[in-house]
Amino acid sequence: WPLKRESLIHAHELVKEQFQQGHLKLSTSPWNTPIFVIKKKSGKYRLLHDLRAVNDQMEPMGALQPGLPSPSMLPEDWPLLIIDLKDCFFTIALHPNDTKRFAFTLPAINRGEPDKRFEWTVLPQGMRNSPTLCQLYVDNALQPLRDKWPKAIIYHYMDDVLFAQPEPFTPQQIDQIHVTLATASLVIAKEKVQQSSPWRYLGWTITEQTIRPQKLQLQTEIKNLRDAQKLLGDLQWL
Repeated sequence: WPLKRESLIHAHELVKEQFQQGHLKLSTSPWNTPIFVIKKKSGKYRLLHDLRAVNDQMEPMGALQPGLPSPSMLPEDWPLLIIDLKDCFFTIALHPNDTKRFAFTLPAINRGEPDKRFEWTVLPQGMRNSPTLCQLYVDNALQPLRDKWPKAIIYHYMDDVLFAQPEPFTPQQIDQIHVTLATASLVIAKEKVQQSSPWRYLGWTITEQTIRPQKLQLQTEIKNLRDAQKLLGDLQWL
């Protein structure tokens, strides 16, 4: 897809960032599919890779967790600990034999040099089976904690994880969670660790006495692609 100059400049910046982090590598793969960028509400830009042609060649794994875990099933008065995994897809490496399928071309600005082709080395957003693979990967990473703490309840959906147990969580336990997940290259977003009421989890607000849906405001005026994607995401919670 042709990119306007402003979008192309931002695409170069975003690709450079992902390349420096090791999420991309240079490629000569013939599996070349389009990229584009969208402007987020924050004013920052996001790189999107159109993988529909690749998805058409892929057998879907299906949804292994078709619904969200309900916090209403938690025992009353149990302390909670809720964490959010940072950039979950980008911490899961692709097999080297598969990276060639997720390639794209970054056009040069003003044709000042040859175009460059890259391929993802980590689980790409937009790939049909990425959510299912992420679920399986995180579930496997959490299994040692389930084995170590058989009395604890551990819910997870994508990159959101809830822990509950009869006693308050100790600093040693929190350190153990960090260490265990780090062995699978999963990183906890420190600013999103919740240890006290009110807890917010998968669209719910949880206190010691109540569980209620978070207030949802729908923006129904669609002006661009980003607005449409935001509305579709919000509707999933209804």
